[in-house]
Amino acid sequence: MAMEPSPEVLNPGMKKLLREKGEADKEVDGHGHGCFDPVERIIKGFIHFKACKFDKYPECFSELAKGQHPKFLVFACSDSRVSPSHVLDFQPGEAFMARNIANMVPAFNQLRYSCVGATIEYAVANLQVENVLVIGHSRCGGIKRLMSLPEDGSNYYDFIDDWVKIGLPAKAKVKREHPGLSFEQQTAICERESVNLSLALRGGYYDFVNGKFGFGSSRQTLLHR
Repeated sequence: MAMEPSPEVLNPGMKKLLREKGEADKEVDGHGHGCFDPVERIIKGFIHFKACKFDKYPECFSELAKGQHPKFLVFACSDSRVSPSHVLDFQPGEAFMARNIANMVPAFNQLRYSCVGATIEYAVANLQVENVLVIGHSRCGGIKRLMSLPEDGSNYYDFIDDWVKIGLPAKAKVKREHPGLSFEQQTAICERESVNLSLALRGGYYDFVNGKFGFGSSRQTLLHR
């Protein structure tokens, strides 16, 4: 159900933009039911945030304006279905985050993966973050690609294949320890095993199909409520 913006939180520019957008939609189909509009979605999202969070908790955001003191450094997948802020209910200021394909955390290398290195260095050296959490998840497309990489080392994708090769040790372990399992079963195990490659003080796994979350990469019972 679409959320209608509250007039009192709209500035004149937003009002004008939404009014013009509505008129354009009517010209398209005569009913104002046009195609998805990314600008309108962004505007409505911000309106909701401002009304329900920013204006509702001014003391919180006043403190955040003075500086950040996150308790967690979180590495998670870029998958649109597994946002840590939603899954773990992190609030603004609680978690310093980095998201990438297949939640990979490569080993230290100043010549490659400097973005990941800079993220870790800033979180640990500048923010003194003590809790590092890497979250794997079910049905990960990046891990599926890792498990699908040709044995001859050839690449189909210019960037994706090179990136997921960070997880080759996890793939090799799964293949070695579970040779009789199907590709799908091996991939599911690798989703957890890849977390072991990271420097995480804590590893987590989110099964978004069944709504469960658990610590560690083993086949433990996941939390669910």
